[in-house]
Amino acid sequence: MEGAAPAVMLCCGCVMRFRSGVLISIVLLVVPAALFAAGLSFQAVKREVVEQRLASFSRDNTQREAILKKMFTDLGCADHLTEEQVEHLKQPDLICVLPGRTNQTIVVGAHFDHVLVGDGVVDNWSGASLLPSLYQGLRTEPRQHTFIFVAFTGEEKGELGSQAYVRHMSKDEVAHTEAMVNMDTLGLGPTEMWLSHADPYLAAALRAVAKSLSLPLGVVNVDKVGSSDSEEFARRKIPRITIHSVTQQTWPILHSSQDNMKAVHLDDFYDSYRLIEGYLVYLDGALNKAGGMSQ
Repeated sequence: MEGAAPAVMLCCGCVMRFRSGVLISIVLLVVPAALFAAGLSFQAVKREVVEQRLASFSRDNTQREAILKKMFTDLGCADHLTEEQVEHLKQPDLICVLPGRTNQTIVVGAHFDHVLVGDGVVDNWSGASLLPSLYQGLRTEPRQHTFIFVAFTGEEKGELGSQAYVRHMSKDEVAHTEAMVNMDTLGLGPTEMWLSHADPYLAAALRAVAKSLSLPLGVVNVDKVGSSDSEEFARRKIPRITIHSVTQQTWPILHSSQDNMKAVHLDDFYDSYRLIEGYLVYLDGALNKAGGMSQ
């Protein structure tokens, strides 16, 4: 997560807002259990596998990209795996596509690069290492949406990887992208979301899924003290949400020598994985039933 470390703003409550003059509907959000029961299922990756992938970090950004590439390849994404070079950066964006029944897409992203200080396990190998596990959980059943998993390069240098990715999206690709789910800095504690910079539908959906799965979810906004790759998608009016674990107490761990495996609370980290996996399954069904999101 890019940024300095003054106070972190906390807030509670989810306020529905108007977007483009249309009130976001929350009818679907009150029945997540029924949607799961209707066949929107997933097989969670075993905890030991998720933890092994977290522990496989390297302090070298080039090696990090190579590790992720091997993970995706071993899981069967080789035919849908691409690397997109980013100007002024040695490491590319790594993109794994899980084709769905339609060309409506959901982008799932996390940056893999880290600053020189510390091991960068929390910021942000914690998010990047979950991408293959999320792919693995979703591919067990046919999905309506095409899921695009992107490991971004250059977030710590000003979101260069996500800037390049969004800049290269055609108008048609933007129009068919219904959501961007971003993961940045997980495992410092229970799952949090950046509510003030989240699409209201996506935020309400995440709360509904957390309640359905009996998993913790809080709100910590990082306005004016941090940023992440989701903001590049917002500039093209793509609905986005960032899921993290930062609080005012844990913020100093970022970009410091304390960012290592010891900083990760593994129970919370696995809870975050399960929540996000279930959330993506829910969005696949809910957005499809809703006929997409209003732009």
